[in-house]
Amino acid sequence: MSSEKLKLYQRVALQIEQQIREGHYELGSRLPAERDLAEQFNVSRPTIREALIALEIRNLLEVRHGAGVFVIGNLPSDKAFMELNVGAFELNEARIMFEGEAAALAATVMEDDELKQLALILDQMEALDPASETELALDRQFHMAIAEGTKSTLVAKTIENLWDLREQSLLCRHMFEQARREGINPRPDEHRNILNALLARDPHQARSAMRAHLTRVSEDLLAVTELEMIERARREIQAKRRRIVA
Repeated sequence: MSSEKLKLYQRVALQIEQQIREGHYELGSRLPAERDLAEQFNVSRPTIREALIALEIRNLLEVRHGAGVFVIGNLPSDKAFMELNVGAFELNEARIMFEGEAAALAATVMEDDELKQLALILDQMEALDPASETELALDRQFHMAIAEGTKSTLVAKTIENLWDLREQSLLCRHMFEQARREGINPRPDEHRNILNALLARDPHQARSAMRAHLTRVSEDLLAVTELEMIERARREIQAKRRRIVA
């Protein structure tokens, strides 16, 4: 696959790999700070975050608490890199764009019975304990009900594909699982704001509420994927494994 067809985080990750190949970073050496890498590659911190996590998943880099990111493994092949697919930040940017406009359209065309069903889904979400698998399934149902409420099969299919990517992409799934471990879960109050805007038949408010909700998701992901958070999660998993073995 040519570099032009790679996602931005993939291009950055491959450039970091190339620097390692050329001897800029030897086995055991530490990479520059995240902020410095963002300036070096002229990309955002979320893009650097996705690139580093992708390389960590492939056991090329290791995050050490309070010390930084170190080269620890052999260079993987470029082909294996494609399996990581889309990252959570890129996915969420697309969701903000598509689901924001879908909410605006749904506010003008959703039928009363569809809105009642949407309210029932939200009532179920609010009654559940946070982080349950059922709540996550209801979260998808809520968003898909709005997409289907646009009366456009193309809009609904596009948004369904985005949700499928969230579950299928190794990198994306890894980042959302990290968020759940750090206590970040669907927020029913933000969904309630979306529902209220739809009930008011206000497309502008519906768009704003949906975009605000999904923007918050990106902000939470940025917070919980800080390198120190990743290391803490790893230590917790290792501790659990030791207890199981013992």
